[in-house]
Amino acid sequence: MSDPRDPRGLRGDAPLLDAWLRFREDPPTPFTIPGHKQRTDLVGDVVAADVPLYAGLDTMKLTAGVLEDAEARAARLWGADLCRFSVGGSTHANQAVALAVRASAVEGERVVVSRTLHRSMLLGLVLAGLTPVWVRPDVDAATGLPLGVAPETVRRAIEQNPDVRAVFVGDPSYVGSVGDIAGLAEVAHAHDLPLVVDAAWAAHFGFHPDLPRHALALGADVMITSVHKTLPAWSQAALVLARTDRIDPARLDAGVEATATTSPAGAILASIDAARALLERDGADLLDTAIAATRAARSQLATVPGLLVPDGPGVDPLKLVLVLGGTGADGNAVEADLLASGLPVESADRDVVIAIVSLADTPASVGTLVETATASIERRRGPARPVVESAAYSVRPRTVISPRTAFFSPARAVPASDAVGRVCAELIAPYPPGIPVLAPGEEITPASLDALLRARDAGVRIAYAADPSLATIRVCDLPVAGG
Repeated sequence: MSDPRDPRGLRGDAPLLDAWLRFREDPPTPFTIPGHKQRTDLVGDVVAADVPLYAGLDTMKLTAGVLEDAEARAARLWGADLCRFSVGGSTHANQAVALAVRASAVEGERVVVSRTLHRSMLLGLVLAGLTPVWVRPDVDAATGLPLGVAPETVRRAIEQNPDVRAVFVGDPSYVGSVGDIAGLAEVAHAHDLPLVVDAAWAAHFGFHPDLPRHALALGADVMITSVHKTLPAWSQAALVLARTDRIDPARLDAGVEATATTSPAGAILASIDAARALLERDGADLLDTAIAATRAARSQLATVPGLLVPDGPGVDPLKLVLVLGGTGADGNAVEADLLASGLPVESADRDVVIAIVSLADTPASVGTLVETATASIERRRGPARPVVESAAYSVRPRTVISPRTAFFSPARAVPASDAVGRVCAELIAPYPPGIPVLAPGEEITPASLDALLRARDAGVRIAYAADPSLATIRVCDLPVAGG
């Protein structure tokens, strides 16, 4: 008879999962944190699975070594020299790596950074005192969506800025576009620079013949990935995996520890270990089902007049992106219909709806999504409108001072109309995807302000800004540019 807590029998190959199960099977009477002490009669089942790492999965002194064992198994699976588990998501991992690539105590070291990276990396630049040399992705003219950052773009950035210390890119992008990681690695390594890839959306890459190879297999030096996004792990579960030819393992460890909680949730760690074991043993079969279901969905959606659904070798097979401009339907209204049917999607704005398929999905679940979305599009159909490039990808940033200097400078809120020409003191991004239009240290230009206002007026949530209405923007208390 199978164990309902381990229905696929993974514990024999997942030391953290085994430790979690043993704790649950023979619970102690703890005189340690967490304060609920495994009692569910106080605040309910919300704490039922909460087992700590320290004095839970292992002793307070980590004498059993279960975390080290689990991290070593993940490193072997992905072909890395070093793996660290994170209970703070790819956000924590990105910031740890930013600290690790800093090579001296001199502030202002520069790194090449793709503008498609998540805001967590920008805050990593603030923490590490790094200054970005921005590179922008190519944009697909048919959909208005970003492609990968071209190796030639990175080559030019390095040659024009020979003092840069590393190259950071996000790939695949939030919309599932897959870039040329092998080409980027070749360019970076030709200048003896490490290539760091935020592959938060690609924990499944490399484990099925119809999927792209993962970033480490293509030559990246560091790969960050969120195990909770496309694998069946708890929210906040992530990995940082590294090859150490160009990355100092001691500095990476120090970066991880400096930005990590000292009270890691054992259930999250155990779920990372379990997801790794599942991927290693059954991943290809489970992914086969999910990929086939998504392929069938794309075929059905391709019959909807005016609807564009990106496909092909440059697209993550498990991401369904619906570009609605040709249908005239408003993606916010389509999302509302999907929510009313119990089908929340990852992202929606006027022009684009994004649904993520994972190895937890079935042909039935994906089929229901397609049928409901198709019916909604037909019901909401209107005059076709032109493709509009997202604000997150259309703005050309101009860094005036380093993100760290701007972050810690005196700042004040001014009316948005008075902010043009000033230095932004905050990070402002349409969310999703959470890619900034303005970051600390950048000049607020008419184009950047217009892009944000258009996104706001189209019903997109404006995230991270002190004033999400954009009536005011926080600016560094510095002279107006050119004044």
